[in-house]
Amino acid sequence: MEGRLLGTEGALIPRLSLAFLVLALPARGGPPYTTDDPEPVPLNHWELYLSATRTSGAGDRAGDAPHFEGNYGAAAGLQLHVIVPLSYAHPAGGPTAWGLGDVELGVKVRFVEETDGHPQVGAFPLVELPSGDAGRGLGAGHVRAFLPVWLQKSFGAWTTYGGGGYWLNPGAGNRDYWFAGWQVQVHVTPSLAPGVEVYYQSPSTEGASAEVHFNAGLVLDLGDSSHVLLSAGRAVHGCDCTHAYLSYLLTLGPAP
Repeated sequence: MEGRLLGTEGALIPRLSLAFLVLALPARGGPPYTTDDPEPVPLNHWELYLSATRTSGAGDRAGDAPHFEGNYGAAAGLQLHVIVPLSYAHPAGGPTAWGLGDVELGVKVRFVEETDGHPQVGAFPLVELPSGDAGRGLGAGHVRAFLPVWLQKSFGAWTTYGGGGYWLNPGAGNRDYWFAGWQVQVHVTPSLAPGVEVYYQSPSTEGASAEVHFNAGLVLDLGDSSHVLLSAGRAVHGCDCTHAYLSYLLTLGPAP
């Protein structure tokens, strides 16, 4: 088996790298969704996530098991962000690779506050560092960057947000690409908020197709500081792939 895998490495690694990149989106938007929002963590507050993700397609599986995400309110309207993943990649019929993935850094800035008449608006530029081993399917092998703008509006128990931006995706066979998504959720109780999202991604590699994905998610508050987040969905156009996300969130900060 090892000889067969080595002999097909040229075809296998790009397929695994693509699976990893597709997977990264659901975990690295606004948990538990791929689409993000413009609302930063409040001043001097923390969001600490311990999460697991999985994407399956064409017999391959990839994800994070787990990844750590930290968000800190460094100033009014400004959030610092980091994700450190332990990633895995399992090709159809091959061995599983597991190790450090690509570390993500970002800064979320809200520059328009929400009012009754208009939504809040913000930007959340991200940089992914090539800390994962691309040869084992655990990373992109290049620095990548995402430059999005997000909007959000609330109506009673309902909240909706979305937007999108441009991914800089260097590397042989890769293409820069667009991402756009929109999400709607409702608090059916003070501690339970289901939601759905739809997002679009233009082709990220040469010869690939544009993709449209659907996700359903849930946020459950176990208390003032403990929360469980989950989502699952699949592509409805462009690839035969599914994805899932599960996370425990701890929120910390000074009392009001």
